[in-house]
Amino acid sequence: MPWSTIKLNDDTVIPNLAFGTWKLGNAQLGQDRVIQAFDAGFTHIDTAQNYGNENEAGDALHRSGISRDKVYITTKYSGRGTISDSIRQSLIKLRVDYVDLYLLHAPEVSKPDIQTAWAEMEKLQAQGLAKSIGVSNYEPSDLDTLLKTAKIVPAVNQILFHPYVYAETLPLLDYCAKKNIVIEAYSPLIPITSKPGGSVDKPVARIAAREHATPAQVLLAWAKAKGTVVITSSRERERLDGYIQAGDLELTKADIDDIDVAGALGSTRF
Repeated sequence: MPWSTIKLNDDTVIPNLAFGTWKLGNAQLGQDRVIQAFDAGFTHIDTAQNYGNENEAGDALHRSGISRDKVYITTKYSGRGTISDSIRQSLIKLRVDYVDLYLLHAPEVSKPDIQTAWAEMEKLQAQGLAKSIGVSNYEPSDLDTLLKTAKIVPAVNQILFHPYVYAETLPLLDYCAKKNIVIEAYSPLIPITSKPGGSVDKPVARIAAREHATPAQVLLAWAKAKGTVVITSSRERERLDGYIQAGDLELTKADIDDIDVAGALGSTRF
């Protein structure tokens, strides 16, 4: 089925395809690339405090004329200043009154500690500054620490997710599934963008040829089949169009298993 939405544990819904703005660029160029993503059909924009382009994302949304309620905005606290001040600064840069999802970017930026930081996140949600709150790059031990005092379970955990890290990520995936925490998958295209020539290439190429698809579309379809919110990006309109079309690509169980096995054979974290 096409890209759609996933229901979170707080009863909100999140589009299961997002346009990532990391390394997107700044100023007019950054704005133009976000506008291009909107034009291609993306409705979910993922940014962060330390990406340095929240202004560009906000200006692009303003320029686009798209109604605020038609775009899902995710940003992250990356450790600069207090959480309370940081989200307010992000809202100003994004030119919005709230974000749909606000994340702690990593355990090490959860100042002064994970439990205190999460309590601050819960306050922001209660104030309506963030519709949903979650974490990024958290391992089970980090989540254990958070949940000991949490009143609210994180809605998502945004993590590195592609076939070469899938096997070693299974314990975390199982943990999150039991807690009803949705996985957001960043860098799903690493096997072809940063690690070409590996064991995943063969099954991905075979599936792509059979489906008249690109390898990138196959990898996005694989991540989608795992039930994740898929985060991807490109500076090229043609590729963005292909990523949107990947929502219609349905892999068989055998396809998914073949990619899983190939990923485990070449498993390496980087």
